[in-house]
Amino acid sequence: MRHILMAAVGALALTACAPEAGETAPVEASAENTKLIEVLADARRDEDRPRDEFRNPAETLAFFQVEPNHTVIEYAPGGGWYTRILAPYVNGDGGYVAVSFPPEAGASLGEGFVERVRGFADSFSETQSETLGIPAEALPFHFGNAIPAELNGTVDRVLMMRMMHNLIRWGVADSEIEALHATLKPGGMLGVVQHRAKADAPEDYVDGNMGYLKQDELIAFFEGKGFELVDTSEINANPNDTADYEDGVWTLPPSYAKGDEDRETYAAIGESDRMTLLFRKAE
Repeated sequence: MRHILMAAVGALALTACAPEAGETAPVEASAENTKLIEVLADARRDEDRPRDEFRNPAETLAFFQVEPNHTVIEYAPGGGWYTRILAPYVNGDGGYVAVSFPPEAGASLGEGFVERVRGFADSFSETQSETLGIPAEALPFHFGNAIPAELNGTVDRVLMMRMMHNLIRWGVADSEIEALHATLKPGGMLGVVQHRAKADAPEDYVDGNMGYLKQDELIAFFEGKGFELVDTSEINANPNDTADYEDGVWTLPPSYAKGDEDRETYAAIGESDRMTLLFRKAE
């Protein structure tokens, strides 16, 4: 446990260094982050922790300026990898809310997928409650087209991890982002991590179906939805990712779309190159 704590401290210490030119000053690695250090080192994350190398949760949350007294929406939590960090981190002083895309949006992936997403409404809160020891009522779950009106204007941060490609290819990006925009307080912020296409990638490769999007186009999209760009970061960059695979981002780990074919090559590349963007709700 001690080596895990020291690793978490080290990760947060890196974020306290002077920012690069043009970058937002991150949250300092101080006593205020003791809670995050403990959450990242918790034994309940033992199975999740191997992916910290690629997801960089300490640095990412510091860049997004997430604090333990914030009300945070995690968009499309899926299996709950980030939930098991965010919910304990804000529990008590802040609040956690899960929001998912409407089940029917993913119809192209088959009825089984739709039913699984639909089932989150009944299972997500209870499942995460059992894992985290947090009351289910403190882990509310909503679909993006049914966010309670009383939540609007109350949220400090919305976090979207590797999800925008799906919203774009399913044709629900406009409605989902508009709904999330409404939940934010004035000056509230939205953090985005997304698989990044090369700037010269052909347009038919960046329509969402390959998982990769162009950074400048995604920034323009959010700016058109009432957000202003605060900063960008290379925290989750991977220069080894060529972002041009026939099977898209799923070629790389952890999906390995090609199975054992060239698996060692893709494993050596690692997970995708990712843009990390921070936006503020415009006044």
